[in-house]
Amino acid sequence: MSYEEAIKELESIITKLEGENLPLKTTQELFERANELAKLAQEELSKTTGKLFKIKKELDTITEEEV
Repeated sequence: MSYEEAIKELESIITKLEGENLPLKTTQELFERANELAKLAQEELSKTTGKLFKIKKELDTITEEEV
């Protein structure tokens, strides 16, 4: 699942939790799913951030070598 898909599903769950009078069991299940999605989104965001820092470091090294 992509970051964007996880965020979209999280938004859907939040809408359900805010707008509907749900049974406790359903609320619990939605909350658990939201927690899983939030973790997945955070992991994807962390991976991407790490890749961006690596690219920036490589670019900085190239720039320093040219000087």
